[in-house]
Amino acid sequence: MVQLTRIYTRGGDAGETSLGSGERIAKHNLRVAAYGTVDEANGAIGLARLHTGGDADTDKMLERIQNDLFDLGADLCTPEGDERAARKSEGALRIVEAQVTRLESEIDTINEDLAPLESFILPGGTPAAAHLHMARTIARRAERLMTELATSEPVNPQALKYINRLSDHLFVLGRRLNDGGRADILWKPGENRG
Repeated sequence: MVQLTRIYTRGGDAGETSLGSGERIAKHNLRVAAYGTVDEANGAIGLARLHTGGDADTDKMLERIQNDLFDLGADLCTPEGDERAARKSEGALRIVEAQVTRLESEIDTINEDLAPLESFILPGGTPAAAHLHMARTIARRAERLMTELATSEPVNPQALKYINRLSDHLFVLGRRLNDGGRADILWKPGENRG
């Protein structure tokens, strides 16, 4: 377990931060932007959890995802092949296939009970669904940053799969929280052109 005894360190006052390996990099580095955006998605999911109306299954699912997102942040914070981090922590924390598979299983289970899609969905509906749609769009931004990072540095392939499945998961879960999709707000192409 991580123990934080001091919240501020002054180490970032000059615009740099430490990776899991101890290496110092600029706070605007693409790697930092990627795991910072994962953290934003986590915050949006925390807001959604305030509106799930006591649905224990949904809340537990979202709590697991929030924990996974901290794992994902730790994964991204420690570059692949960083030997210093491996020696320091007996191997870096990485997203694994089982986490991706769990998301896929939950997506399939949720989707079975949803009303069929007849159009694209406008983000909204219930407060919980609206927050999950916001989290979904933030997860997509994190994915774009992670795939861009992967063009220049190694990124755990399971981490890339996880963030891709996460946005799908948040989408179907948002639909479930919109009365099984029946309260979804559908896009009406070109409706306002006249």
